[in-house]
Amino acid sequence: MAVHAFIFPGQGSQAPGMGRDLAEAFLAAREVFQEVDDTLGQKLSKLMFEGPPEELTLTENAQPALMAHSLAVLRVLEREGGFRLADKAVVVAGHSLGEYSALAAAGSFSVADAARLLKLRGQSMQKAVPAGEGAMAALLGSEIELAREICAEAAENPEGKKEVIDVANDNGGGQVVVSGAKGAVERACVIAKAKGVKRAMMLPVSAPFHCRLMAPAADAMAEALERTMPLRPMVPLVANVAAAKVTDPAEIVRLLVEQVTATVRWRECVGAMTELGVNSFLELGSGKVLTGIAKRLSPDSAAAAAGTPAEIEAILKTF
Repeated sequence: MAVHAFIFPGQGSQAPGMGRDLAEAFLAAREVFQEVDDTLGQKLSKLMFEGPPEELTLTENAQPALMAHSLAVLRVLEREGGFRLADKAVVVAGHSLGEYSALAAAGSFSVADAARLLKLRGQSMQKAVPAGEGAMAALLGSEIELAREICAEAAENPEGKKEVIDVANDNGGGQVVVSGAKGAVERACVIAKAKGVKRAMMLPVSAPFHCRLMAPAADAMAEALERTMPLRPMVPLVANVAAAKVTDPAEIVRLLVEQVTATVRWRECVGAMTELGVNSFLELGSGKVLTGIAKRLSPDSAAAAAGTPAEIEAILKTF
């Protein structure tokens, strides 16, 4: 018997054209995009459908855009297939900003509240570190213990001073992302190659996410979440920071605030979901990044993505 987890993508999955075919095919999707546009007072849907990519990639745009796409897919499944998340999934989870999408899907946040929170989250993350001072890099072929060792070594600059560098994402399958001061991240790439890491590559990001430099953004989110407390989700959230299921609204808020500066423990989240009996992962929204990770980390489980009308049609036939 299939036991489903619904999972929601994070930043990097955005692309011009996202959601356009959904909007053309389904009123339910158009309603979600319109609600987000109205809430934010901007034509985010036009940016999603047409680009330009450099504007869509801006953190303050990419985060609410990805949530809007994910929730549009869910609304179409509900409207077209009588789909009810609480009947279909035992847990939800999302990668970084995807945690807000997961919570909105599970009824903890309205679409409008999730859009407002993600717009602020993106703006706050961008402001936390002056442009050019932070960086992120992917270490491909490194497990997390080696990545931590590399970070510890890279933290010391040539003058003997310590700079911030942390493990930002543990995506599993030998893919770990580090984040921090630009010089420290550049040193980490050199050290990683010397330690036999297959590939170390700087990432084209606008800020060093999920590291201690994001503390001002965490403070901003703590204030915002005090004003917009989540409801108890219909099904548990497997949280990035805890890699365990949570349902208590106060605990969810604490973890969402901590998540801004902490490691996204996605490898452990997938493990936690399989331990809870999950053997089927459905990724809702843009791209198939998490689908690929699920297939790598849990090869005996089914994994599928739903982001286009054709994919939704296939899901409605099998779920």
